[in-house]
Amino acid sequence: MSGPHIALVSARGARKLDEDLPPLRRALEAAGARVTIARWDDPKVEWSDFDLALLRSTWDYARRLPEFLQWIERAAARTRLLNPPEVVHWNTDKHYLGVLERAGVPVVPSAFVEPGEDAGRALSALLAAHPDAQDFVVKPCIGAGSKDAQRHARDARGEALAHLNRLLNANRSALMQPYLSSVDTYGETALLFFSAEYSHAIRKGPLLKRGAAPAAGLFATEAIAPREPSNAERELAQRALAAIPFERPLLYARVDLIHDETGSPRLLELELTEPSVFLDHAADSAERFARAILARSR
Repeated sequence: MSGPHIALVSARGARKLDEDLPPLRRALEAAGARVTIARWDDPKVEWSDFDLALLRSTWDYARRLPEFLQWIERAAARTRLLNPPEVVHWNTDKHYLGVLERAGVPVVPSAFVEPGEDAGRALSALLAAHPDAQDFVVKPCIGAGSKDAQRHARDARGEALAHLNRLLNANRSALMQPYLSSVDTYGETALLFFSAEYSHAIRKGPLLKRGAAPAAGLFATEAIAPREPSNAERELAQRALAAIPFERPLLYARVDLIHDETGSPRLLELELTEPSVFLDHAADSAERFARAILARSR
């Protein structure tokens, strides 16, 4: 009996950049699966040919979100798509941070600005709420790979307003957060879970430099190293996963954390759509992921 046919779904320009694809493909094939790497917008792909389609590096979705979400629904009607469409719809918009905060998850303080709202008033409110923050971050609510995200100094109000207005004038909701300076020394911790089981974690170095231009290309270059998460980080990651308002466990999840001024971890992002999972940075992680995938394909 032949093994399942698995699609690892990527994007134009992303396949050669996705460092997880080669080890995951090897692990799946070694376990008996047939694997095809497919571009999500390739009209020649027949998604019903696959037993399961796994979102991996669809990293151009933020620029084409309506088209991408329409494809998500079409593909899910023809094969088992993971993570499922309702999760993708929810997770591709950072308003989900407000949902998790209301559920009691400690998140990085976040303020949302919508098209048509007064950007200057929203910025003043953020600065007043965080008088000790020397820097703050402005990013789009729908974005990937730190594209269009920038760090601004507190006194660079004009630059920050221009950034906010560029997003709002393009009909994009914006997210503002105080920049937690511990990231400059401690970095971020990203914890990886496959079918709700902890697999491994990595450290991501500081990414946003004060006043730097937004990242070019599909994503910003990151400095990655293995990391053993603390008990507090593991506990927060589990709390964040438990607060997801969908049927669980999800096949894959990445929980990105940074520390506040007290040293306590806070959720920066919950990546449930197309996260890098850093398989080259943890022994046997590709095999763990492959086992979880194959269990869902049966």
